[in-house]
Amino acid sequence: MNNNFKDYNEVSDILKALAHPVRLCIVRGLLDKGKCNVSHMQECLDLPQSTVSQHLQKLRSIGIVETDRNGLEVNYTIADMRVKKLVHIFFGEVIENE
Repeated sequence: MNNNFKDYNEVSDILKALAHPVRLCIVRGLLDKGKCNVSHMQECLDLPQSTVSQHLQKLRSIGIVETDRNGLEVNYTIADMRVKKLVHIFFGEVIENE
């Protein structure tokens, strides 16, 4: 048995972040779209931009998403492919090429 609780803490933090419905929706949307900016997510989720930004910051701090800046536009993408597998499992979706 692995007694390195750092590994357990990391996985636990990812699962806690995905346990929130808005963050799960953001992650699933990013998996479907590939990359997206806050304004588009705000329109899709029908939430204030500040709320979406707070959820994105949480996802970013854990390493689930990363940003790519293009001028003034900041796009978000999934950074941790373990999350891709988890979300597909959560929703009973088949992952191709695996």
